[in-house]
Amino acid sequence: MSSAPTKKDLLQEDLPSAATDAPQTLDSLETSGTFLADLLAVDSGDLPAFDTTVISGETARMLRTLLGNLDGMVYRCRDDANWTMEFVSDGCRRLTGYDADDLLLNNRVSYEQVTHPEDRPRVRDEIASGLQLRQRFDCEYRIVHASGEVRWVWERGAGVYDMRGELVAIEGIVQDITDRKQSSQALREAERRYYNLFENAIEGIFRTTPDGRYLDANPALARIYGFDSPAELIESLKDIRHQLYVDPSRRDEFMRQIKSRGVIANFEAQIRRKNGEVIWIAENARAVHNDDGQVVCYEGTVEDVTERKLYQARIEQQANYDTLTGLANRSLLNDRLQQAILTAAGYGTRLAVVFVDLDRFKFINDSLGHHVGDELLRAMAERLKSSVRESDTVARLGGDEFVLLINGQRDPDAVAVVLERMLSDISQPWTIPQGDFNVTCSIGVALYPDDGDNAQTLLKHADTAMYRAKEKGRNNFQFFTAEMNALITQRLELENKLRRALERQQFELHYQPRIDMQTRRIVGAEALIRWQVSAHEIVPPARFIPVAEEIGLIAPIGKWVLRTACEQNKVWQDAGLEPFVISVNVSARQFRQENFAQTVADVLRETGLEPRYLEIELTESAVMHDAEQFIAMLDALSELGVLIALDDFGTGYSSLSYLKRLPVDRLKVDRSFVQDIATDADDATIVRTIIALGHNLGLKVVAEGVETEQQLEFLRSNGCDELQGYHYSQPLSGRDFARVLFPLWGRLQPA
Repeated sequence: MSSAPTKKDLLQEDLPSAATDAPQTLDSLETSGTFLADLLAVDSGDLPAFDTTVISGETARMLRTLLGNLDGMVYRCRDDANWTMEFVSDGCRRLTGYDADDLLLNNRVSYEQVTHPEDRPRVRDEIASGLQLRQRFDCEYRIVHASGEVRWVWERGAGVYDMRGELVAIEGIVQDITDRKQSSQALREAERRYYNLFENAIEGIFRTTPDGRYLDANPALARIYGFDSPAELIESLKDIRHQLYVDPSRRDEFMRQIKSRGVIANFEAQIRRKNGEVIWIAENARAVHNDDGQVVCYEGTVEDVTERKLYQARIEQQANYDTLTGLANRSLLNDRLQQAILTAAGYGTRLAVVFVDLDRFKFINDSLGHHVGDELLRAMAERLKSSVRESDTVARLGGDEFVLLINGQRDPDAVAVVLERMLSDISQPWTIPQGDFNVTCSIGVALYPDDGDNAQTLLKHADTAMYRAKEKGRNNFQFFTAEMNALITQRLELENKLRRALERQQFELHYQPRIDMQTRRIVGAEALIRWQVSAHEIVPPARFIPVAEEIGLIAPIGKWVLRTACEQNKVWQDAGLEPFVISVNVSARQFRQENFAQTVADVLRETGLEPRYLEIELTESAVMHDAEQFIAMLDALSELGVLIALDDFGTGYSSLSYLKRLPVDRLKVDRSFVQDIATDADDATIVRTIIALGHNLGLKVVAEGVETEQQLEFLRSNGCDELQGYHYSQPLSGRDFARVLFPLWGRLQPA
């Protein structure tokens, strides 16, 4: 290099004469191949040809203006240790924050000091490499702005050589690329994030061609579809419609929707994984168009929703189907009944609503256990389903009650044919390890529109017809009739009156004496309830007791009977009559009440009657069906000192193994056996057997319904202990009971 010019020389107006070896004219700049000449040619456009003349001062100012307006800093520096600047354009301040004067001859700061410390070695190496090869160099690096801000710059330049080929200077331009660098970095960061999302997303991500081939897939999609890698998936699935979708028409629907709307959301379908396993997926996708509006691909996401679909199916099953039998439950029945009514109305056909109740189900359920009862219900449900078509509905309301909807019938006779077949199917022997059982059912039918035009009415009328079937001996079916409708009205009226009977004090107890066969003395009396609705209306117990049990009034009525009977017996004793036992009938439902024994103890305490003068009567069938449960309650009553009798003995299915364990004091022979003992050898044998059985178990035996002398003589000759019936006395009110049977009563009562 030539001797260094002074700062004053470099700043003079005639710029090109800054150094003795520097070019002095435009021609010399161009012919010397320097970077500044090239820069002027590129950034200023093609310059006009000039003669070789010295650049005038005006030309120098023009060049300075051009250089100052360049987007960046033009420089010329020495090839020394500090790259001492010989020329710096006015773009220096915009680029570095320093004035050109600060960098010229490294007056205040050298440009290498402005370069970021971490980038200096790399920059020096890259520039040195370009100079060594006599090639242009360019590099990107950071500088520290005068404000302290770090900026990115791009530098390009070349060496300046003399005629001998010696390097005399370095010329170049440095431009601020911070914005571009940041944009590039942001783009790379976005690409990195997208790649991470694509690779690590839980959801499957895809791009497919319009004709159904995969262009791209992420690892999650490969896992969902059962492939080892996205590449294997793309290679294997060439026809999405047939290879992937269980139902190819679902792919057709997918394409129809996305073509019409451009997007598709939460599209659910079943697909086959690589191993053949079927799963549920939900897809979200959109069409991607080119500049001409043509679809180039579809892109979207896939989610495995199999667990959700299974959960939804379980929830739907629980909400609409009976858990024991799998039949439709009450909720689903109501929905289907509403729909069936609309369909029948639209087509002008009949709809049969069939109410089915199994006969004597409670006996099997109670005697063999609830688990056997559940098996029976499941078996009967299958038989009912097999009796009707797939389009019909079979529902379980609860317990042993079923409802069937038989659609599309125009003739009631066609319904009757179905029901005949159903009765036959149900009555086939049911075989279990405990034995063979013949189960029958009672069926009631209501027809739309003949018997009602809404669901509630049809169900009610079918239920009424079913009860008529039971009244007619079970194992038959009955169609609803207008006569039954009248019976419904009467039944509702009876229920309403019964609900108010207690508060209106319409009940009364009558007492029928029990006589000792040997002494002919009264040893007890059975309390029998009477319902006097009005002066002209009396409702017999056989009519209102079953209703009271169905509507939940048997417990309060039973408690009233218990208290009233105990109070009456105590009144008789306090009046001076010889004490005897008062018997009170207790229904199975009342007996099952929690703390029934405590209720009895409370009544005895409140009335003051000694427990030995109270006898609780339970029917044989009620006790035997729930023997295990009843034994503890009977023991509790026995511990109180209360007597216990089995009523209607001989009509049920007593088990001697249970009977000997029950704390029973009396067996009461049912009147159905007593009434013909003088003429029917079978009845006579049954009564003799019951008497012998009772005595062998140490029990008193009471014959009910004794009305003739012949019956009396038979019972006496066979050792029956006590009798009860019209032969001695009919049931009497409390006052009449004492007046007729105890002559002293009149003198003991106040006038």
